[in-house]
Amino acid sequence: MIFYQDCRHIRWDRPCKFHKEYGVHCKECSYYDKIGFKILIIKLAAVGDVLRTTSILHGLKEKHKDSHITWVTRTAAFPLFENNNLVDAILDCSAESLLRMQSETYDLVFNPDSSPKSAILATLAKGKLKRGFGYNEKGHVYPFNKEAQKWFEMGLFDDIKKANIETYQKIISNIVGISSSGCDIIFNLNEGEKALAKSFAEKHGVSKEDLVIGLNTGAGGRWQKKKWTREGYLVLIRLIQKELKGCKILLYGGPEETERNRYLMEKENGLIDTGCDNTLREFSALLDLCDILVTGDTMALHIALALNKKVIALFGPTSQAEIELYGRGKKLFANMDCLCCYRPTCEGLPVWT
Repeated sequence: MIFYQDCRHIRWDRPCKFHKEYGVHCKECSYYDKIGFKILIIKLAAVGDVLRTTSILHGLKEKHKDSHITWVTRTAAFPLFENNNLVDAILDCSAESLLRMQSETYDLVFNPDSSPKSAILATLAKGKLKRGFGYNEKGHVYPFNKEAQKWFEMGLFDDIKKANIETYQKIISNIVGISSSGCDIIFNLNEGEKALAKSFAEKHGVSKEDLVIGLNTGAGGRWQKKKWTREGYLVLIRLIQKELKGCKILLYGGPEETERNRYLMEKENGLIDTGCDNTLREFSALLDLCDILVTGDTMALHIALALNKKVIALFGPTSQAEIELYGRGKKLFANMDCLCCYRPTCEGLPVWT
C-alpha cells in the first residue's frame, strides 16, 4: 500500500482528517501536501514576546513555501496559536518534547533568545542550519550567526540597548534571514470568540457606531514602572469624557488590575469594566471591541496590533524603539535620560501623573 510519509496531514497513530471525512487513501488523495522544509522555532517567554515573534511567520512561509513549522514554547502561550494555520505543531518544554526535537532533523532551527534554557534547547535540537543563540560545552551562550551578534550585545549592555533604533521585528527577521516587510503579528479570533464580544457589547450598550476607547491599566509585574499610575488614568478618563462626549470607555486588565480598575469605576461614572479574570483569548475578544487602545508596553499592545487596532503606547523602563506600531499608533514617553533602563523599580524618581 502507498502512503505518503512526508504529507503535512499524516497523523501516524490515527487516520488523517481527509481519510476520516472522505475515505480517501494516499494513492488517490488530492489533499496530499508535501513537506519540503522543516523549521523549528524556540521562543519560550514572555507571552507578549511570543506573540510579537509570530511576525516572522509570513516571511518564513514566503521564503519556504512548502515548510512545516514547529514552535516550542511554554504552555501559557499555547492559546496564542489557536486558529493560526501557519504553525503546524506546538511543543512544550517537557522531556518528551526534547526527545522529539532530538529524534527529528530540522532544516532550520531558530532561537531568538539568549536565555540559557532556550539556547540549550536550540543546541540539543538536530538542525542543518541554526540561527539565533546556542549553548557551548563551556556553559556559554553564543550567537549561531553574525546577524545575531548585535541582539546579543543589546542583551548584555544597557547603553547598546538604549542606542538601538531598530524594531524587534526587523532585528529578528534579519537574524532568521527573511525580509521584515509584511511582518504583521498574527492572532486570529474564532467565531465563538467574536460572538462572545458581540454579546458583551449588546449587554453594555456598545454599538458599531460608537467610538470605543480601551484603557489597559496594567503591564505585568516584572517592571513596575511599565504601569501608568491610576491617578494618571483617572485624569485621562475625565479628559476623554470632556472632549469626546458620547464615546464608550472600556477598562481592561488581569488579576493584578482588579483593585485599580475598581478604583477607577468608583471615581467616574459611565465606565465599562470588561473584567480582570478573563482567559487570554476572552481578553483578546473583548479587546477587539476597541477602536483605540491606550496601553503600556505589554501583551495587550501586541494583541491590539494583531487585531489591527489603533494604539497609544506608554513607555517607561523598556525600549520604545523596539516596538513596531505598523503606522497605527503613537508612542508616548517622558523626556528623561534614564528611560529604557530595564530596571524593575526606580525608587526615588518622579512618577507619571
